[in-house]
Amino acid sequence: MQKVISAIVADIGKVLLGKEHQVKLALASLLARGHLLIEDLPGMGKTTLAHALAQVLGLSYKRVQFTSDMLPADILGVSIFERESGQFRFHEGPVFSQLLLADEINRSSPKTQSALLEAMEERQVSVDGETRPLPEPFFVIATQNPLQQSGTFVLPESQLDRFLMRISLGYPTREAERALFQGVDPRAQLAQLKPRINSEGLKKLQSLVGQVKASESLLDYLERLVQHSRHSPECAVGLSPRGALALLHAARAWALIHNRGHLLPEDLQAVLPAVAGHRLQTDGGDGTQLVERMMHQVDIIAA
Repeated sequence: MQKVISAIVADIGKVLLGKEHQVKLALASLLARGHLLIEDLPGMGKTTLAHALAQVLGLSYKRVQFTSDMLPADILGVSIFERESGQFRFHEGPVFSQLLLADEINRSSPKTQSALLEAMEERQVSVDGETRPLPEPFFVIATQNPLQQSGTFVLPESQLDRFLMRISLGYPTREAERALFQGVDPRAQLAQLKPRINSEGLKKLQSLVGQVKASESLLDYLERLVQHSRHSPECAVGLSPRGALALLHAARAWALIHNRGHLLPEDLQAVLPAVAGHRLQTDGGDGTQLVERMMHQVDIIAA
């Protein structure tokens, strides 16, 4: 399986140059059965990353461009009356796919954003009094533009908490951008990506994540990080139990990607900014900077 994981990362790296760390974080999010939020400026490769993941993981893929006039039915689906049969027939929305790209999710109203809450948490949707299961596996990758840009809405805390990780791609390095100028258009290479795994293989990888062992000392370190977030005077809202479990699951997936069957403190530190940054709240906004300080203030080994 390690060869498959390495091939997946390498293939995505062909279309998203110089972003191996972010690619591994995104893959870890999916292996941990979580959803992914990508926040960055337009044109940084957010959509490319989502499409590349769907291609190499062999997942059915649908993209929805969120706009201010979008309604929940545009995502979930709608029942339409058919005159021939004299009955209503439900027409599935784009949410009925294995990987849903919610592009620029913060350009839609909170009402439309909330349509995804049940889907992301329960892997099902309720429409017209009937509950319908979603395909398995099911992932949401959402992109959002910075809030200072016009026409954006703030994602509520309940929506943010449904995302296992939030990452940013950032500008490419000079070397990566020069290679981009001199090479083939990444969008053309994207169309050439072949699946490295199928749904059953992906489920097997996900089951291996749960088998990564965590020692008592490692869990003690995790607990100290969580307690620090809850009691730090800098932090208005600390990590919830769900956030703490998200950190553990993501760290296990990160360890698996690096071919380890046990957790190291470095695994927790590698995923901590992506898992905790959007969950912690400070007087100045989210807790991205607080997370960086946490890693320096919390001892790996108890005093």
